[in-house]
Amino acid sequence: MSQQETNPADFELDGDIAKQLKRNDAGLVPAIAQSERGEVLMMAWMDDHALAHTLATRKATYYSRSRKEYWIKGLTSGHTQYVRSVRLDCDGDTILLTVEQQGGACHTGDRTCFDANLLLGEE
Repeated sequence: MSQQETNPADFELDGDIAKQLKRNDAGLVPAIAQSERGEVLMMAWMDDHALAHTLATRKATYYSRSRKEYWIKGLTSGHTQYVRSVRLDCDGDTILLTVEQQGGACHTGDRTCFDANLLLGEE
């Protein structure tokens, strides 16, 4: 994270929002990022700090389970996600971000993480 970027861990989630979230045992909630056209781009994980940072800055911020650290989408790759809206599903266990995607959303550089493995197509 550059010195100009804020640390997501410094952000606190509003208590009313926090009460609605159903987290897994690691304190994480799945977050789906979709384009403004409704195209599903990717899935990642958020904790309270990542969601609070996203809400405060409109920069999609996630928590990496493998690296055990926050990542702001596009900070190193330039493939940013400007957050247009954030919704919580009816159960409080999934977050939906509508984003303005610049570049690929997938770590492979593809537009979406769901381009590679079609398991069942339309008839």
